[in-house]
Amino acid sequence: MVALGAVVLAAGCGQVTAERAGQAQQAAVAKRRADTPTPTPTPSPPPPRDIDCAKVKCLALTFDDGPGEYTERLLKTLQDEGVRATFFMLGENVHHYRDLVRRMALDGQELANHSWSHPQLTGLTSSAVRSQVRRTQNAIKEAAGVTPALFRPPYGATDKRVGKAVGMPEIVWSVDTLDWRYRSVSRARRVGVKEPKRNGVVLFHDIHESTVDAMPAVVDGLKRRGFTLVTVSELYRGTPLKAGRLYPKW
Repeated sequence: MVALGAVVLAAGCGQVTAERAGQAQQAAVAKRRADTPTPTPTPSPPPPRDIDCAKVKCLALTFDDGPGEYTERLLKTLQDEGVRATFFMLGENVHHYRDLVRRMALDGQELANHSWSHPQLTGLTSSAVRSQVRRTQNAIKEAAGVTPALFRPPYGATDKRVGKAVGMPEIVWSVDTLDWRYRSVSRARRVGVKEPKRNGVVLFHDIHESTVDAMPAVVDGLKRRGFTLVTVSELYRGTPLKAGRLYPKW
């Protein structure tokens, strides 16, 4: 009986040991899971907006020559106001503000091409024009994962040959605020609010502090005038834009 009891006791100890080992293993697995950080979801841009500019009073705000040191503050203003705009960027600046360019895309802003270094394209060979466009396309794609669909010729200088070399719709403007010349907050505010008309395209430059300082008042004033502020692509929604053509027509 003693021998039998010893065998049973030994078997019981083995069972307890196995149970404890299993519990220890489960605890270790649980700890590893707890210590493993939860993967952060990959940010994605907001969905396209359903805006019909044939039914509402639309206006496209556009910003040239950036990104620059004031662009981040401008993006905050646009985000706070629920506004989307189009940024015609220089490729040589994109390299210095890659995170900012990515934020533009994630905010739902439109990323567009304004050449690599802002030359007058009508004075370049077709090959050089293509290089200016291609390098900027690549820079924006690498920074934000977005391939621009629109191009703005520096100084608005273009012709049929340049348009063919660019190979994209060329977007100019209906209101030039001349903010680059005057660098005046009050003037940018006055012109930016009073001169735009329905379905217009307004030209600003986000590389100037005075322009960015004026934007909260400009946005508020345009909203008070009943404008829905959209990107260029939203403005032309439903209208196929053709490569080498100017929009709006001068």
